[in-house]
Amino acid sequence: MIMRNITYLILFGLIVSESFAQPKAVEYKDGNQVLSGISIVPAKQLKDKPGVLILPAWMGIQNHEKEVANQLADLGYQTFIADIYGIDQRPTGPKEAGAKAGYFKKNIKEYQTRIQLALDQLVKQGANPEKIVVIGYCFGGTGAIEAARINMKVKGAVSFHGGLAKDEARKIDEISPKVLVLHGADDPNVPKDDIDKFQNEMRTAKADWQMVYYANAVHAFTEKSAGNDNSKGVAYNEKADKRSWQAMLDFLKEVL
Repeated sequence: MIMRNITYLILFGLIVSESFAQPKAVEYKDGNQVLSGISIVPAKQLKDKPGVLILPAWMGIQNHEKEVANQLADLGYQTFIADIYGIDQRPTGPKEAGAKAGYFKKNIKEYQTRIQLALDQLVKQGANPEKIVVIGYCFGGTGAIEAARINMKVKGAVSFHGGLAKDEARKIDEISPKVLVLHGADDPNVPKDDIDKFQNEMRTAKADWQMVYYANAVHAFTEKSAGNDNSKGVAYNEKADKRSWQAMLDFLKEVL
């Protein structure tokens, strides 16, 4: 009887472990720099095993990115959260984060390399290389657009309140991935000139692009820890968060 109960417990344990996706830290390298991202293989994957690469905001991998990864995994998408800075280079506060993000924006090829390395890991973890979308928040949103600009092997790119600017000296090539920009209508961190130049860039690149504005939303409108004071230029907006999430899900269904 005792052995039977133990057997039931073991079987139940196996059932539970197979029913929930488990996040897994994955170490990889850029030269000598050790990186550590997070992979989640869903318990029940969608047909063709589509994947979503998640690029974090300027503080690196935080709870918000982990929540997004888990939610997408629950929907059947294989997810991977990129480590852009490195396992021993995580910023400790906004000032340091600003400096590190600023470095990669100025040294854009290094940023592109870190994104590509993370994309490679997503594929190594089992995602279909023909069915991948890259999404990003703030600094990560800038990265998602960069992935589209250089035609990484992704079907689409989604930017949540990301920076849109790029060096005007850079050549504009045709863009193959579909692009979705989810933008706070009152975001003070993205000047109108940046928006105009970005939209002209998309037209010149013959991109399949969309840009959605959310009323009363400023920068970081998906980040619950940002508070709700729009006067600071950074604040959470529940409506914009929910609407942009749904817009992304619709985009994933369309392109994947």
